[in-house]
Amino acid sequence: MEGNNFVIDFSIFETPCFVVDEVLLKCNLRTLSHIQKGTGAKILLALKGFAMHSSAGLVSKYLSGTCASSPHEARLGREEFGGEVHSFAAAYSDKDFDELLLLSDHIVLNSISQYERFKNKIAANCDRIKFGLRINPEHRETEVELYDPCAPYSRLGITRRNFPDKLPPYISGLHFHTLCEKNSDALERTIKAAEEKFGNFFHQCEWVNFGGGHHITREDYDTGLLSDLIISFKNKYNVNIYLEPGEAVALNTGFLVSTVLDVINNNKKIAILDTSAAAHMPDVIEMPYRPFIINSEEPGVLPHTYRLGGLTCLAGDIIGEYSFNEPLKAGDRLVFTDMAHYSMVKTNTFNGIKLPDIYYYNSETGKILHRKSFGYSDFKGRLS
Repeated sequence: MEGNNFVIDFSIFETPCFVVDEVLLKCNLRTLSHIQKGTGAKILLALKGFAMHSSAGLVSKYLSGTCASSPHEARLGREEFGGEVHSFAAAYSDKDFDELLLLSDHIVLNSISQYERFKNKIAANCDRIKFGLRINPEHRETEVELYDPCAPYSRLGITRRNFPDKLPPYISGLHFHTLCEKNSDALERTIKAAEEKFGNFFHQCEWVNFGGGHHITREDYDTGLLSDLIISFKNKYNVNIYLEPGEAVALNTGFLVSTVLDVINNNKKIAILDTSAAAHMPDVIEMPYRPFIINSEEPGVLPHTYRLGGLTCLAGDIIGEYSFNEPLKAGDRLVFTDMAHYSMVKTNTFNGIKLPDIYYYNSETGKILHRKSFGYSDFKGRLS
């Protein structure tokens, strides 16, 4: 693959494997750091999207901390990434809440009933931890309901009709999240909707978290508008602003390298790979979406079209249809792009399929900085 004046030789990697390029990751982090410096906002890495802690030394140089959805993520943020640790979950058990009290700088609650349940613990810890509530402005920006926090009957966030007349004691901030892979114009509309319902509460806050889903490092993203929105909101309400993108941190920084195992024909040509949509990139099935493969096109564009399938027994383990200049054969390498975020954290061992190795690679020097291999013990140890 050529671009940014470098060439990655994917033949040096064993497959299946994820390859995260430090050079591309650093480019994204610099963009995010520029936003922080220009606006005074703090940007956090959402570990739900990218949790490769071998990159923590680099990430921590540019971002202000991490946000977590569980005690395990909060511990990872505290131990490996440093900076602030913000925690949110749809609901907390007593055990999880007690653990998060030891790990977090901010804790956001999803309902008034959860606030009431933990009110005494909140009061006892509010001198060292900032507590907030997640609001639901009931404003939709995301087309796929599976990923829309404001879809009808959403369990995420407190709607205005269920919100009290003023911020409850010990609550210092509010959090909203309506976006998924969106540009800053979607945030502009979200802020307007949130102000219409919750504007009087923002005046009572010390901080407001704009959530995630901001595609800040995408080529066409309007960073100027984002900066204007942050600065305007900060000045209007005299609050600190947080953003917590996961995807934007690792967007277009990683690859999934696969090998063709077999080619068969059942009224169309089918190539079976040593990777799997079901086990290694489940968003292909869940979202669904069609990942890009280097040197491929849509079906029928190039001379040779194939349906690409995984090696599990799931009939629907299908990645998509692609065309190539040359016929595929066993041993050929196929490289899927933009695989660092979400794909890596969602892998599973269905059918006992081996998890992909993980490489941390520097495309400027050609040096492999980190490698993680998985085997039978990883599969066996998960289940008993």
